[in-house]
Amino acid sequence: MTPTRTWRGGAAAIIIAAALLVPGCADDTTRPTPTTSSGSDPSMFTNPVVRTDAPDPQAIRVGDTWYLFHTNSQGRNVPVLTSTDLVDWTEAGDALPTLPEWADAGRTWAPEAIELAPDRFVLYYTVAGRESGRQCVGRAVASAPQGPYSDDAAGPLICQADLGGAIDASPYRDTDGSLWLLWKNDGNAIGVDTWLWSQRLADDGLTLVGEPTKLLRQTEPWESTLIEGPFFHRQDGRLLLFFAANAYDRAEYAEGYAVCESPTGPCVKATENPILKSNEVATGPGHASMVVKDGRTWLLYHAWPPGQEGSTDPGRQVWLDEVTWVDGRPVVKAPTGTPQSRP
Repeated sequence: MTPTRTWRGGAAAIIIAAALLVPGCADDTTRPTPTTSSGSDPSMFTNPVVRTDAPDPQAIRVGDTWYLFHTNSQGRNVPVLTSTDLVDWTEAGDALPTLPEWADAGRTWAPEAIELAPDRFVLYYTVAGRESGRQCVGRAVASAPQGPYSDDAAGPLICQADLGGAIDASPYRDTDGSLWLLWKNDGNAIGVDTWLWSQRLADDGLTLVGEPTKLLRQTEPWESTLIEGPFFHRQDGRLLLFFAANAYDRAEYAEGYAVCESPTGPCVKATENPILKSNEVATGPGHASMVVKDGRTWLLYHAWPPGQEGSTDPGRQVWLDEVTWVDGRPVVKAPTGTPQSRP
């Protein structure tokens, strides 16, 4: 999951540089993000809900407003958008305008936030660690959901440089109140296994407690050489671990899930994986997050227009599709290209 992100090699700089030269990419925090076309019926919407490049989306609800964070684009480290209905989104600036001293700009990926108190929000983000030369996970704090977040740590929260780096951190509060962090070691950057890890977080969300646990790695043909973008979701008491797999810039990129006994596993992958994959309206769907509104469950994820995987114009757009539950299993009939009922 990356910033107009290339396959984590030397080509990354080429694509990032090309993105900076695209006309219209200047930082303009007042410009509203283009959204979906609802047609003449205001009760309906049509995907994508964000038509500009907004990879690796995650959204939280605070009051009546949703806040969506995504991988760096348009000169912002952590772009943030707001919405009251999950469909019409407006740009709200940069949630992390200043990176810590130990990090380099240009590769700030897959940010996810959690509310710990009405005036305390913690953002976990992937960034280029200067000392390790690898991607690392940092954490930053703000008093409001849109930021600005600030990281006062002397170094990264997680790096795992010997395993390729650490990326795609996702916070989770379980039903017993415990806080957890999921992430992936970026093994495909150095040709080793990509594991999804979990570890307990301290109550303030700023440090890890105990030891990390390996949950899953790439094992299935559809996953190819990697899995990534994990997040937890409980449904009717069952703990589900969702993840994306395969190369992010290929049509084979898709979303799957596993069922876990606890946040430390063990976890068993679903036999029906992948549950979200390319079709005639979108390609390479994945790196999702899940939201619940008025009793309905929705999947937010990025995808490319058909045949445009790897391109920077428009890049990875944000899609919103409903998840239904059949015998405790998530069913996603998506990506969709026709009008559907708003959340």
